[in-house]
Amino acid sequence: MITRGQYLFFMARALYGMAGIVEELGDDLANRKLPFPGANSPYAVLNHCLCAIEYWVGDVVAGRRVHRDRDAEFQASGQVGPLVARVRATVELLAKDVANAYVRRSIGVPVPGLHDESDQGAALFHVYTDVVQHHGQMEIMRDAIIYENEKRENYV
Repeated sequence: MITRGQYLFFMARALYGMAGIVEELGDDLANRKLPFPGANSPYAVLNHCLCAIEYWVGDVVAGRRVHRDRDAEFQASGQVGPLVARVRATVELLAKDVANAYVRRSIGVPVPGLHDESDQGAALFHVYTDVVQHHGQMEIMRDAIIYENEKRENYV
């Protein structure tokens, strides 16, 4: 069974990896969307992950009431610096929330796709899978955005 410390290690690794991507891209490219219908920017994807953690861990697991507008999460844009600061603050709060979690306590809301009664452990793993999936997505987005940007600069 995974320990709380191991869980936090892997969550922090994914979140700091995502923060590194938006830092590498900078304010302009981190807010750029790929030329596909419904595409999101790396900034928006990281914002979504932070909001998902705030809801699934902060609200569902820790009991802090959070208003969530999932659609708006993907419309977010802005400077990278404050977003990276949110990552650091989220990792710190995540450590406190996970330390206080009772993994087997029922949460009263279903974890998507899980057909039995969901508990805090299921909520924690649900948000983990979301974060690591988006981390991989952002790695591909970064490479494509850099490629497109270099191609654009070479033809100007």
